[in-house]
Amino acid sequence: MATATLDPTGRVGSPAAGSRHTAVADAMTLTWRNLLNLRRKPQLIVFATVQPVIFVLMFRFVFGGAISVPGTSYVNYLMAGIFVQTVTFGALSTGVGLAEDMQNGLIDRFRSLPMARSAVLVGRTLADLCRNVFVVALMAVVGFLVGFRWETNALAFLAGLGIVLLFSFALSWVFAFVGMTVGDAETAQAASFPILAPLVFASSAFVPLNTMPGWLQAFAEHQPVSITVDAVRALCLGGPTAGPVFKAFLWMIAIVAVFAPLAIRRYRQV
Repeated sequence: MATATLDPTGRVGSPAAGSRHTAVADAMTLTWRNLLNLRRKPQLIVFATVQPVIFVLMFRFVFGGAISVPGTSYVNYLMAGIFVQTVTFGALSTGVGLAEDMQNGLIDRFRSLPMARSAVLVGRTLADLCRNVFVVALMAVVGFLVGFRWETNALAFLAGLGIVLLFSFALSWVFAFVGMTVGDAETAQAASFPILAPLVFASSAFVPLNTMPGWLQAFAEHQPVSITVDAVRALCLGGPTAGPVFKAFLWMIAIVAVFAPLAIRRYRQV
């Protein structure tokens, strides 16, 4: 039978309930700490938004005229890819941030405090999710300014943005593991690019898959970025949505199921 206890922070309750409450409170505290860090370093937000804006303008006005897509305008086709590309590259900041915290000794100080071990990783991934809400909203505004229009309805469009944000949260755990494994910011950045580039550019984000060589199509068609882009594109532009959305959720669940335990295990080892 659970016994009521008074924990070191003065909370009264069963040990399990107190532990859960403390873990959530610690995670929220570190989420807020990471968000405050963004406010104190606005350049992190600026650089997180400059790159996707350049991609929108470049593909819309430089490459867009040379790329034809069936059934819709290129800018409508493009924006689903831009949304997913933005959060995919943005997930790199999770690994870089954790590696910086390891380098400057902040994680060692956290480990010396009476706080939940999971709070550091959960706080980082939730803060990056909050940042991505702002970045994705900004990219939607930029898309509308350059001519993007959804061909379904506002609710489906918002559902598409929700899938983008969930995908960003799942990817954060991949790069949390990378950052905790390599241990310094520069190496985390260098190690992440070979993962990110094939996923983003060998995908349906910017061009139809049938323009790629056959051997590359086999990879591009089934990898998580293409699957997520196809789900968002279906919600924004119409067509069958159940299959692409189901596959996108399967990928997200699989990524979190594999990399969240790996990242937590790695955190306990450092």
